[in-house]
Amino acid sequence: MSAAKARTDGGNAWWATPRAVWATDPARSRGRLHPEPESATRSPFQRDRDRIVHASAFRRLKQKTQVFIAHEGDHFRTRLTHSLEVAQIARSAARTLGLDEDLAETIALAHDLGHPPFGHSGEDELDACMKDFEGFDHNAQTLRVLTKLEARYPRWDGLNLTWETLEGVVKHNGPLVTPRRAFEALPLAIRDYCAGHDLELATWSGPEAQVAALADDIAYNNHDIDDGLRAGLFTVDELIALPFVGDVFKAVRDEFPGVAEERCSAEAVRRLIGARITDLVEETRRRAAAAEPRSAEDVRAMDTAIVAFSDEMRAHETALRRFLMSRMYRHFKVARMRSQARRILKDLFDLFLREPETLPDKWRDRCAGANTPETARIVCDYIAGMTDAYAVEEHRKLFNLERWG
Repeated sequence: MSAAKARTDGGNAWWATPRAVWATDPARSRGRLHPEPESATRSPFQRDRDRIVHASAFRRLKQKTQVFIAHEGDHFRTRLTHSLEVAQIARSAARTLGLDEDLAETIALAHDLGHPPFGHSGEDELDACMKDFEGFDHNAQTLRVLTKLEARYPRWDGLNLTWETLEGVVKHNGPLVTPRRAFEALPLAIRDYCAGHDLELATWSGPEAQVAALADDIAYNNHDIDDGLRAGLFTVDELIALPFVGDVFKAVRDEFPGVAEERCSAEAVRRLIGARITDLVEETRRRAAAAEPRSAEDVRAMDTAIVAFSDEMRAHETALRRFLMSRMYRHFKVARMRSQARRILKDLFDLFLREPETLPDKWRDRCAGANTPETARIVCDYIAGMTDAYAVEEHRKLFNLERWG
């Protein structure tokens, strides 16, 4: 079928999707904390995206891991490749739904900026180290990076992003203030920022942020299948026993007999991503038709998310997560990497907190003495910004007696 014919007949295709009335309108953005002249060539959300891509924290994602520590191999996902995959999925879904794909992409690119080295193990260890100093939360750290730690402008700290981007990053997984969680129970960085710039933490985020959140789930689950197979932590035969995932892998194997398993697995993962995006789009359209929101503000005021998977797809996701938990995340090889990572971060944190004079100058000069809450937060910021490789190298310099300087 020609492109012209497809455009005539494809009523539900991406190119035929009009802008949804409940999409976020960049022309009606709530603006930035520090007012700036608008760009003549880019929307506010496109400018936010560009600022994130040029941020030093974004560049460091290339050597921060998801599951495997960076030195385990070049083929496994990092936080950077994951963020790019999430952004691609978010753009695709947002475009099909008639939402602002620039905002969806921006939130997707920013959502992991606060993650420390060594994946979730690093986050757990930093939270344990900070237990007497308000703890550590990667989502709060992302807000801290975007509004405080990135120092690229002469007149303010942070990137001075739009309200919609900051709201979307902080609330992409749903309201933070709920009947079960008071504002006072939120991480310190979120409380401090929102005291002066209200991100309306008791409501849902805008629709583009909700798309980015589920794009994260799609990317995470599917690339963990890919990485787990590549690492030899499980086999295709084991995946075939799962509902939905197994059906897709079996269909590809039957369609391409004799083709190398690596190629068939890549094809299956592509089909899984496509099927999940389709399910997200169909369920979201169903919810939008029922709720009839007339603006992004209507979406924020809803009692539940407007962007969602179907009940059937959620059940499939639960089965897959159980499988990955038992066969991948708890695998002894992964457990050993996590154990090593935790020990590295604990050693670094304890030393820097006790002896802040060992920190690099720009960090040391901000400290308020050993073992203080202020110094603990500075040490936490320093460690959270490290790549895997840098954390390993810092540990070697400080704790390997055969290596000085």
